[in-house]
Formats: sequence, C-alpha cells, structure tokens
Amino acid sequence: QVQVVESGGGLVQPGGSLRLSCAASESIFSIDAIIWYRQAPGKERELVASFTSGGSTNYADSVKGRFTISRDNAKKTVYLQMNSLKPEDTAVYYCNVRLYPRSYWGQGTQVTVSS
Repeated sequence: QVQVVESGGGLVQPGGSLRLSCAASESIFSIDAIIWYRQAPGKERELVASFTSGGSTNYADSVKGRFTISRDNAKKTVYLQMNSLKPEDTAVYYCNVRLYPRSYWGQGTQVTVSS
C-alpha cells in the first residue's frame, strides 16, 4: 500500500551530475530501509546506495565518493545526488522502500550518461 515514485533521471554528459528523487507515501522515518538499485540491459541488478531508519548509509564500491544519499523527512523524499557520472552509470534506477516484511518498488527512472 506504500506508493513509491522516482524522478530526476535523464541524459547527462560524462562528468555531469543528476539528482534523483524517491517520494514515498509512507513517512520515511517509519520505514526500515530505503535502497537505490540500478539495472543496465543485460546486467544484474545492483545495489547502489541505501540508508536505514537509524540513519546509517551504505554505498556500492562503484559509486563511493561520487554518489550521496540523503533524505527530507517532511517531504517524505529520499535523494540520490550523483556526481562525476560515468557511462557505466547508465541504467534504470529504482527506489525500494522496505517496511518489514514488505518491500515496495517504484517504476524506475532512466539515467543515460553519454557524450
């Protein structure tokens, strides 16, 4: 019953930046975790970044130092700031909201990094 909507994707040149948003109908301090995943064609789904309701964050090695996850509790929104983007970052990015024992997915937003 939790609705999740991603936005902010688009086309950007290598080295550029994008800010993805994940808006949830549930209060984000009521959830167990919010996780950003991505999946490129022919590739396995990859965990990109996450945070728990306790405030801890985690990043995939491939994005450490370039991506930052943050939140705005009042807006029920989680952000993924992506800097120094590389062509390898091209994928559909999904927001997953976990409210144990259930998990809720957004429909994804396309990020394309190309010159």
